Amino acid sequence: MTRAKVAVLRTAPATVLDDYARLMALADYGRYLPKDRDTLVKLNLSWTKYFPACSSEPWQVEGVVRTLVGDGFPRERLLPIENRTVVTNPRKGARNNKWLPVLERYGLGFTPLPEVEWTVYPFRSPLLKLNEIFPEGIEIPKMFIGKNILHLPTVKTHGHSTTTGAVKNAFGGLLKEVRHYAHKYIHEVLVDLLYMQRELHPSLFCVMDGTVCGDGAGPRTMVPCVKNIILASGDSVAIDAVAARIMGFDPMTIPYIRMAHERGLGVGDLAEIEVAGEDVSGLDFGFCSKRSFVIWGDQTIRKGCLRPFEKLLLHSPLVVWAPFASNVYHDLLWYPTVGRRRIHRFMKTEWGALWKRY
Repeated sequence: MTRAKVAVLRTAPATVLDDYARLMALADYGRYLPKDRDTLVKLNLSWTKYFPACSSEPWQVEGVVRTLVGDGFPRERLLPIENRTVVTNPRKGARNNKWLPVLERYGLGFTPLPEVEWTVYPFRSPLLKLNEIFPEGIEIPKMFIGKNILHLPTVKTHGHSTTTGAVKNAFGGLLKEVRHYAHKYIHEVLVDLLYMQRELHPSLFCVMDGTVCGDGAGPRTMVPCVKNIILASGDSVAIDAVAARIMGFDPMTIPYIRMAHERGLGVGDLAEIEVAGEDVSGLDFGFCSKRSFVIWGDQTIRKGCLRPFEKLLLHSPLVVWAPFASNVYHDLLWYPTVGRRRIHRFMKTEWGALWKRY
């Protein structure tokens, strides 16, 4: 039986940076990230604005980067990156989420993926859907080829994929901003991303932040919940499975985890995963994945009663209405009202106080 290892630790604002170092060592990260090869540090930006649990937290970025630099990784071989979507801006997001001061402190730059060269890559793996979605060829950032990758997701729910974590973090790196075409077949596409990463990256590692987790209508309009845990693993399926279980889901009922496990792309069965550090067998956050108004609308067009109009509304020049509607709903309506109240409550916590110090 092939077993995977996932490290889980409890943490607190006063010790979080040291705890990230302990976590990564506990997960044997040195086995997965050799220092003599460039390492892409794939950040997670789900909103250009800051919202707790939505994107990589600054202490997560600092804890990981400080560990790498302290352990002798050459700064020039660490490449923090993030992509854009039709509704996010990576440069503004890096500033609003306070990544840039952290990266500068450790002598690292930041590379927005829209600014690098992209190339059509001839994948040999038996992809489930992406060849059908992009028949003209799958474009990826050329800089991804042959480099290690380190994913920095957060513990949260998602209206399309039930949960989101290390596996879906690749969705925001390997596909261009038109990746919303893949929402209709999100679970199959997440499996495709695992196949693609297996071809592209010699090594992969994941460090997930659950200091503040997201419950409900993720990946943006969530309820932030302080939970004080962090996770790490060299198996992106296994870390997603453990995070899903902690959130309250049976991981093997989540299609992308089950399909990835069945295809040998990672370990999703908890019986085959060694959890090091904290005993999480009794943890159950009781989270529930919900759909935001925007995701509900997207699914209604792609899978529901408006499906006959899918090509017209989402695959034609008329598609400009969709990001406009999303920005109006998220940025102009939800964020200044519901979102602001939730942020205000979060800022009264110890993690909110830490956020203010960055």
